[in-house]
Amino acid sequence: MEKKRIAGDERRTEILKILNGSDGPVTGSMLAKTLGVSRQVIVTDMALLRAERNDILSTNSGYVVSSKVDSQKGERRIFKVCHTDEQLESELSAIVDLGGTVLDVFVEHKVYGTISAPLNISSKRDIQNFLSDLKSGVSTPLKNITNNFHYHTIEAKNAQVLDEIAGALDRMGYLIDVRDSAQTYEAKDYSAM
Repeated sequence: MEKKRIAGDERRTEILKILNGSDGPVTGSMLAKTLGVSRQVIVTDMALLRAERNDILSTNSGYVVSSKVDSQKGERRIFKVCHTDEQLESELSAIVDLGGTVLDVFVEHKVYGTISAPLNISSKRDIQNFLSDLKSGVSTPLKNITNNFHYHTIEAKNAQVLDEIAGALDRMGYLIDVRDSAQTYEAKDYSAM
């Protein structure tokens, strides 16, 4: 149901109400239609809301309030993996089929350092939406800038599920390393290069 167009501050308050009341991600298109504005206005509103220190995540499925994601937090580990574009779907499917959520993807670039993007993929539907976005040609997987090597922060309800995910990725030949999510990757000094 479309609403009457409202002023900026009131609209951003309404966006927060919608996001906080939602059980999952809310698309920018849905917010635009509901609030009677363009998609670009919603993108600008999101930037302003974040500047006001609202923890809003952009995922491939829509916008979500970070605290809602964090409240469902389970165990987390960082998985270093390597695979081709053609193996992307099998990697993600192995993770979600065992009950994992792929929170992000990041790479360690020799010049730019750590480059990351949120994913929040936890279902076959999320995988299909993500793959559809990639197939549209707008962008390519982040792993392609580091010869297919990349990292995922994976969350699951317990350590046993994370162990099962590690085993599955290892059997598939994708797993390189697993680290506790509390471990950090030291920033490399490339100034001498």
